[in-house]
Amino acid sequence: MLQRVKSTAAILVGFAFIIIVFGNIVIVAQTSVSGTWTADTNEKLDREGNKRESEIHLNLERKRDRGRSMHGQGYKFSDLRGLTRENSQNGTVRFSLVREAGTFEFDGTFTNGKGSGNFVFTPDQGFFSSMKAKGFDFAKDDDDNDRNFDERAMSAALINVTSSLADDLLSANFGKLDADDLFKAAIFKIDSKFMAEMKATGFPDLKMEELVKARIFKIDADYVKQVHEMGFSEKGFESLVKFRIFKVTPEFLSELKAAGLKDLDSEDIVKCRIFKIDAEFVRKAKTENPNVTIEELVKMKIFGKKNRTEI
Repeated sequence: MLQRVKSTAAILVGFAFIIIVFGNIVIVAQTSVSGTWTADTNEKLDREGNKRESEIHLNLERKRDRGRSMHGQGYKFSDLRGLTRENSQNGTVRFSLVREAGTFEFDGTFTNGKGSGNFVFTPDQGFFSSMKAKGFDFAKDDDDNDRNFDERAMSAALINVTSSLADDLLSANFGKLDADDLFKAAIFKIDSKFMAEMKATGFPDLKMEELVKARIFKIDADYVKQVHEMGFSEKGFESLVKFRIFKVTPEFLSELKAAGLKDLDSEDIVKCRIFKIDAEFVRKAKTENPNVTIEELVKMKIFGKKNRTEI
């Protein structure tokens, strides 16, 4: 009987996952996932041509039955245990990236600052159980649940989603948030302070997607105040986005008004920016037609003075 119990235990230990039952809660402890990595310590600029803040750019690739997944991000050497600027130039390396969501173990080689090798990622089940209790479930209800969890767990570790971030966002009383919102907040540096500031500007019902737009287009409380002072606060958040995209400023609006354009709405100002209608162009047009409209100014810009009346 004892030998049978031992054999059964050995078979269970050999399974790819362990199921632990606490009352009505079932926790599935997924096994580690693996893939390959490449790295470059020579990349100094990002895609926009700006100097990188990171010291090494690391790309991870994981092959799957339905294709492959790739993650690329810059890191400081202080983030990577066992890797330094010196040993990332030439030679064999072993290093790790330790995060709340799990740990990556890397091994491989570097040649002239370019590296490659294999990695293994082990998710921290305690972290994800704790996050689920807070309302952030990283496993979706689909037919590929375990594999989807692996990808989301890896992403959470790579961009450093933390329990403190989750607690901070929840403290803002911003409404229902999910795991995807955590990713967005971590990537675009959205915290409870930024949420509160944007609410206080007169947009209490903003969603996470709109906060992401605000971060992308550098819309903060100061800019919202400027738009309020221009008299366009009632036009809604999307008008703010348009104003920011086309670089509408109080100075530009003042110049248009000084040139003789009155009663402009937000769309008129955006059109002036799009078609490069400035104060000098307006003044010249008004010498011929004091009552020239925005639409006529646009046609003059597109088709020239001679053709504007034929359109």
